Amino acid sequence: MIDFSLSDEQRQVRDTVRAFVTREVVPLEAQVLRNERDGRPGLEPGVLTDLQAKARRSGFWGITTPEEFGGIALGPVMNAVLTMELGRTFVPFRFGGSADNILFDADAEQQDAYLLPTIEGRRRSCFAITEPGAGSDARNIRTRARRDGDDWVISGEKTFITGGHEADFCILFAVTDPELGADGGVTCFLVDRDMGWTSSPIPTMGEWGPASLSFDEVRVPSRNVLGEVGKGFEKALRWIGQGRYLIPARAVGSAERLLGMAVDYAKVRESMGHKIAEYQAIQWQIADSAVEIESTKWLTLHAAWRAETGRDARHATSIAKLTGALMANQVVDRVLQIHGGMGYTKELPVERWYRELRLLRIYEGTDEIQRRTIARNLLKGHVALGTIGE
Repeated sequence: MIDFSLSDEQRQVRDTVRAFVTREVVPLEAQVLRNERDGRPGLEPGVLTDLQAKARRSGFWGITTPEEFGGIALGPVMNAVLTMELGRTFVPFRFGGSADNILFDADAEQQDAYLLPTIEGRRRSCFAITEPGAGSDARNIRTRARRDGDDWVISGEKTFITGGHEADFCILFAVTDPELGADGGVTCFLVDRDMGWTSSPIPTMGEWGPASLSFDEVRVPSRNVLGEVGKGFEKALRWIGQGRYLIPARAVGSAERLLGMAVDYAKVRESMGHKIAEYQAIQWQIADSAVEIESTKWLTLHAAWRAETGRDARHATSIAKLTGALMANQVVDRVLQIHGGMGYTKELPVERWYRELRLLRIYEGTDEIQRRTIARNLLKGHVALGTIGE
């Protein structure tokens, strides 16, 4: 028998997070919109940190962090469920007490210098693999690291790095053996900003704040290699793989919230003597959106379940990521259309979500890359059609 239900404990956790988001985070949206209309930052410094502290007092701290580091280690499925709840608001809140999943590979010295301060919020990291000539094709990175005595000297450029302008250290991927490349010639380094790299913010159409990073003969001690020399690309894929089920999870939460706004609006907005909810054109947009959201939800949870149970989740995460990115953009477009002119204004959050959700089709692997991956898996026989639960 297949059981799709959450346990009582899982439902309680989900409902508690939903209540926290509704009570503490959503009310900040009006302030964010006002500030942004006036050209100011959406939130004052410290607001999100205070919210993280409040959530910590309620037991939500380090939701994916192992218990040995003070977390509660909920696992991929519940991480996806809670990401759906956080996606119900555009306020960029996330629970504290976490770190990049591959940072838990740190040795004892690296844990003290990087992992533990990151968990406690005293340090900020960024994941740096994308380059001007290597976006979706991460195997094509050109940043080089050459050995010099007990050090490595790194030169190159990274771009579109989330949090790169705010981070005080980066998790950097560089080629250490050009002949092997991604097949054993890429190494992961922990590089402090004060070792010499610089950053510049990149303006974007949405509120995402990426940066370009520049490395000009940056000297890094060998003790800052994360894991083994030459094994970095495997870590990069593990980091990216997690994002490919969390991105559609956030898309589900955002789309559900947006569709709820459209339903409420359609029931009160009148046109030609009727509520627009009575018109089939509106009903079909609502119905199509509901179907697409529900489909994405189960594809996402299936991908997370595969990751949690130790199965190969790569094919499933590509399907979830592609579906979620497309779904979110289709839903927000319909919701804006249902709202008409008001949806296009900055008085409502719809246009903001419209800009923000467009990014989902680009980062952590574009639509095109996901389609390529899915097709390749089928054409080369890596995945068989018609299999369930394997």
